[in-house]
Amino acid sequence: MQFTYDLAPQLGTRATIGLIALQSDETVEHDMRRIFPLDGVACYVTRVPSGTEVTNDTLAEMEGNLTGAASLFPGPARFDVVGYGCTSGTSVIGADVVAGMVKKGCETKAVTDPLTSLITACLHLKIQRLAVLSPYVAEVNSSLISALGRAGIKVALLGTFNEEREEYAARIAPDSIALAAETLAKQGEFDAIFLSCTNLRTLDVIDRIEAATGLPVLSSNQVLGWHMLRLAGVEPLARFGRLMR
Repeated sequence: MQFTYDLAPQLGTRATIGLIALQSDETVEHDMRRIFPLDGVACYVTRVPSGTEVTNDTLAEMEGNLTGAASLFPGPARFDVVGYGCTSGTSVIGADVVAGMVKKGCETKAVTDPLTSLITACLHLKIQRLAVLSPYVAEVNSSLISALGRAGIKVALLGTFNEEREEYAARIAPDSIALAAETLAKQGEFDAIFLSCTNLRTLDVIDRIEAATGLPVLSSNQVLGWHMLRLAGVEPLARFGRLMR
């Protein structure tokens, strides 16, 4: 027995969003689904191969795999925005290169990443001096500091957990993140605190750190979700921190 059928509209009646997550990332996809609304917003996720250790060399290796990762999105999808979920990877590869590689693999109006999103958020909030908390080793942190400097944003103080293995970065306890950020805030004068890395579990401590320090708190996943929705013309489902209020 053969049946006829009707075609329903695409899931993304309001917006269609793509996320390229790192193979080793355990956090960013979960966080984006907390930020993105479900009603009329389709979110498709693909993964890009990434190293178990985070160094400038392993980050640079992702460049050659970005187009292939983007090509694994559903073929008929036409994206309003695609986000590449790696702060340090963008600082090493370059945001323009990332965007170009992604656009070779899928059809999208816009491409963003946590570094571009952070710079946009800093402009939005008139932030020029950051205290940065990173999970990573010195060479990775240096690339991020340099990239922000080229955008006119000074990293006045850096704190790090000095962790090279991605699996451990993903498991750093939110309380440890909050305590470290609150300690950093006491060490000088800053416009805001940035919690770097899409694998850090930051969303649930942003409001706590803001209340304790009186400073705006930005994190990789928060700024990425905020910027992606801004580019897609959609309001977030949930709001984390001063940036999203």
